[in-house]
Amino acid sequence: MFGFNGRVLRVDLTNVKCKAEDLRADWVEKYIGGRGLGIRYLYDELPPKIDPLSPENKIIIATGPLTGTIAPLSGRYPLITKSPETGTILDSYCGSHFGVKMKFAGWDLLIIQGRASKPTWLHISEKGAEFKDATKYWGMFTHDVTAAIREELRDEDASVLAIGPAGEKMALIAAVVGDGDWLHGRGGAGAVMGSKNLKAIAVEGYKSTVKLYDPDRFKQNVSELISKSVKTDANMWAATDGTPIIVDISNMSGVLVTKDYTQGVFEYAENINTERIKERLAKRYACYSCPLVCKRKIKVNDKILKAPEYETLALVGSNTGLGDLSGVAEINHLADTYGMDTISLGSILGFTIRLCKEGIFTKNDVGGLDLDWGRTDALVKLAEMIGKREGIGKILSEGVRRAAKQIGKGAEKFVMEVKGLELPGYEARGSWGMALAYATADRGGCHLRAWMVAEDAFVKKDQFSFNGKPEGVKRLQDLNSIKWSATICDFWALDYKELVELFNPALGKNYTEEDLKLIGERIWNLSKMFNVREGFTRKDDYLPARIFTEPLKGGVSDGKFVIKEEFETAL
Repeated sequence: MFGFNGRVLRVDLTNVKCKAEDLRADWVEKYIGGRGLGIRYLYDELPPKIDPLSPENKIIIATGPLTGTIAPLSGRYPLITKSPETGTILDSYCGSHFGVKMKFAGWDLLIIQGRASKPTWLHISEKGAEFKDATKYWGMFTHDVTAAIREELRDEDASVLAIGPAGEKMALIAAVVGDGDWLHGRGGAGAVMGSKNLKAIAVEGYKSTVKLYDPDRFKQNVSELISKSVKTDANMWAATDGTPIIVDISNMSGVLVTKDYTQGVFEYAENINTERIKERLAKRYACYSCPLVCKRKIKVNDKILKAPEYETLALVGSNTGLGDLSGVAEINHLADTYGMDTISLGSILGFTIRLCKEGIFTKNDVGGLDLDWGRTDALVKLAEMIGKREGIGKILSEGVRRAAKQIGKGAEKFVMEVKGLELPGYEARGSWGMALAYATADRGGCHLRAWMVAEDAFVKKDQFSFNGKPEGVKRLQDLNSIKWSATICDFWALDYKELVELFNPALGKNYTEEDLKLIGERIWNLSKMFNVREGFTRKDDYLPARIFTEPLKGGVSDGKFVIKEEFETAL
């Protein structure tokens, strides 16, 4: 089998056993790898309607046929499970070197099932999985446990996935943190690990044994693609600026979520944009096999911290009225330390401020914090309460939908979520293509399934219409499904043509673009089938009521809201 080792490692935490299995070649034919293959395994093995935090749920880490090759931007990989926050399928992506090292260790997929009787961490190598006592690591922050496990292994290059206190306490916005800096962020994968008493997974793998059908032709195609397709204007913004460049673009386009999704522009956007990050730049670094090198560290007071990405700058920054890069970076670091998704966290922070201003929350309700737009100290303390699940943080850590139901008093009308997942940093009222993408995303309010804002708001300026948007959303959902099965990062704006040039020499296939379109559609349909089996219907492809009734304020989107009848027709 070209492009794969042909091996799956199955780990049973309940019975403290692991075994090697053959990779399903017939499923590789239909679903390629990564997202598609992982969802196929989960669909086949997971009983319908199970509690995502029960031992019955499974965690699947999947590589693709290009993982560990010289293909550019092929270092990302998915973690696939049933989301405890939404109840939907969840495939969450991470950079770092974990997927590559897992494949170098000889494993294409890692399937984790059951629940350990005590805190455990897994050591994955070419020999299989070793079950290690994590009692001494329980309660540790993600960065600390990553360093401690590397020291225990005496291997600074070991790749580590870890949860922090938020995951241990099963906060539904808990993330899995890769090598301290990359996150499986959305949907609560960290809570699933916590429910299994699984503190961390470390992998050591350093030599690829994967064979390609025509390595010389593959190498030639990769070289040509890097110059003709990767290092082009469509992608080089990721190298020169990274996602923070989108702050100014979104602000000018009236789609930068601001002050709990009430405005599309932020008066202090220039304080948290790419220029401010460049002024503080301390280091650049990358995932495996990436010529763009988009990750950055910045100087924050007397510390060197990870530079916030666009979604964090928007949700933790403008959405809370925080026009202070240092403050955003501090909360971003805190979220990574505790293991929390910053999109959901920022949405929750803005929601909480709004409830305070509406009189639904009193100062006593929020632990005596003086919450208001842009108050760094209070926001840091609230974020910490959420990470610890203490005080009001216990309710808020379950996400805005569940929190609002528990709070009552009309809090429900302020939630901004789809299927239970908080909305990201692009205002739906200012990008109707994005509105449709949010509503139909298989894992809830997600901007990555179909990044329509770039097309309708940033380029064509056709942002207040559904004309052509259903076709655009479907095209991107299908394309991304196969792209993430390859697996290829979002920062390469490729199309089916480039995938053909990679797959055929790597796998010994004669794929056409039409072949890959059908496979992408099949993968997307499979993820929707998973949700249908869980009880989801068309009524779950909704938008928050505020999108239809509350006009946006500021900039080119001032006074705009989505017309419900037109949305229903487009849907």
